[in-house]
Amino acid sequence: SIHIVALGNEGDAFHQDNRPSGLIRTYLGRSPLVSGDESSLLLNAASTVARPVFTEYQASAFGNVKLVVHDCPVWDIFDSDWYTSRNLIGGADIIVIKYNVNDKFSFHEVKDNYIPVIKRALNSVPVIIAAVGTRQNEELPCTCPLCTSDRGSCVSTTEGIQLAKELGATYLELHSLDDFYIGKYFGGVLEYFMIQALNQKTSEKMKKRKMSNSFHGIRPPQLEQPEKMPVLKAEASHYNSDLNNLLFCCQCVDVVFYNPDLKEVVEAHKIVLCAVSHVFMLLFNVKSPTDIQDSSIIRTTQDLFAINRDTAFPGASQESSGNPPLRVIVKDALFCSCLSDILRFIYSGAFQWEELEEDIRKKLKDSGDVSDVIEKVKCILKTPGKINCLRNCKTYQARKPLWFYNTSLKFFLNKPMLADVVFEIQGTTVPAHRAILVARCEVMAAMFNGNYMEAKSVLIPVYGVSKETFLSFLEYLYTDSCCPAGIFQAMCLLICAEMYQVSRLQHICELFIITQLQSMPSRELASMNLDIVDLLKKAKFHHSDCLSTWLLHFIATNYLIFSQKPEFQDLSVEERSFVEKHRWPSNMYLKQLAEYRKYIHSRKCRCLVM
Repeated sequence: SIHIVALGNEGDAFHQDNRPSGLIRTYLGRSPLVSGDESSLLLNAASTVARPVFTEYQASAFGNVKLVVHDCPVWDIFDSDWYTSRNLIGGADIIVIKYNVNDKFSFHEVKDNYIPVIKRALNSVPVIIAAVGTRQNEELPCTCPLCTSDRGSCVSTTEGIQLAKELGATYLELHSLDDFYIGKYFGGVLEYFMIQALNQKTSEKMKKRKMSNSFHGIRPPQLEQPEKMPVLKAEASHYNSDLNNLLFCCQCVDVVFYNPDLKEVVEAHKIVLCAVSHVFMLLFNVKSPTDIQDSSIIRTTQDLFAINRDTAFPGASQESSGNPPLRVIVKDALFCSCLSDILRFIYSGAFQWEELEEDIRKKLKDSGDVSDVIEKVKCILKTPGKINCLRNCKTYQARKPLWFYNTSLKFFLNKPMLADVVFEIQGTTVPAHRAILVARCEVMAAMFNGNYMEAKSVLIPVYGVSKETFLSFLEYLYTDSCCPAGIFQAMCLLICAEMYQVSRLQHICELFIITQLQSMPSRELASMNLDIVDLLKKAKFHHSDCLSTWLLHFIATNYLIFSQKPEFQDLSVEERSFVEKHRWPSNMYLKQLAEYRKYIHSRKCRCLVM
């Protein structure tokens, strides 16, 4: 049922004799959604000598919804019977406040005395304010700030809207009680609020019904969330520090710089220098002048450096019987005096310009000499065919090391240029560079510098690893990144990383495998050919503790999928115990669900959850 309370008198106080039928009665009589004849509409009229205190109407709306309307034209009820009036407002689903636009005295009396009382009694109930009638003898109110009189005898639209704002109500102006204003205008708004009230009551009724049903019989079991998976922490990169340390460890040196007086200045590695500079590529014959096609780079190479191949060189080392380091003479004395600082700058990634400038200033007091050396360093790092953009040192402080955006070590990956070691894998050869391998891998550093056969051999066989996996391993050593083709390839790379003790690459492979498995939907997990238990055993065998722990949780979380696979039987007793303990959904939940389904079918009632 819907309860509507209508308050106020929409009749004209000055024309009571010719007053038309009331707003509420007119609507009930004309609305097609409300059914009821004249005798059944008016059920009770509590009368006094003057006017009725309230009139109760009952009808049917929307076919089978009971509609109860209390029409209270006299505001005195709030003075005489506050209890009754409060109950009327408190039990209302919709409140209609109506007044005649030509009765300004009554409007202000209601606004000042009764609206505050209604406002206190309201409880989130929709309110409609209906201004009825056509304004007669309407005059503009005095706008003089010294005059407080209001010459108008009509209630203005502004006053009605202001009243609606105070109550949070909907404001309507009904110029007459005809079919348009009553049926479409007022009726449309009233019927909208009636539908809203019905929806709210239906929702509350459903909630009560569900609450009452939950206390009878067996409640549906609650499925708990699965346990949180272990979090894998990534290891920070030490790529820059590895290459920077290579300059100080003096291992696998293949180039020595000398000053113009033929005194040794510093040792270095061709592969690192060529990775950041086309000048060194040209100097060490990695590229020809035709390949570079940049006169400034060619001129810088010729002006700064000269290669000495004289066997009777006075500063040459006598202990190198194989391939002795290449001897390079630095022609510019000022540049040569700062060469150790310049090489440290290059080995650290060639981006810390302010530190380089500060180191050069400590050695060269003249600012012109400092600028000259800095300009030559910029020419060394210049990209062929482009204007030298390294003009302002400060603007390059926040950029990445030069490995990431200029010629990089990836250019030399699996290339014979400057290679000094060759790996033999599955009948094929893979060229590499000892300096990079020593800097990035401790196992290879010990292999090439210890009393092992590999230290003196150029051709080194590799067993137990495919060529594709070993190339991916070398790609990580050269570039500090890798992208396996799939889970199987990532596992093979993880095994290779464990064999050479490269822990960060192991973490990258673990993270890749975890990400791939987590992104698979349940249907794909059920149909895939990958043996997850075999993956678990390989992770344990190769000391990948983080991955093995995560895989155990993954099997337990997807218990219903993996328990149906034949490889599930290959789990050890300890692993099976862990999976059964942490399985999701739990055994208890499945038992409760079976009991609940049995109860539902036995009762032949509809499940509220399913």
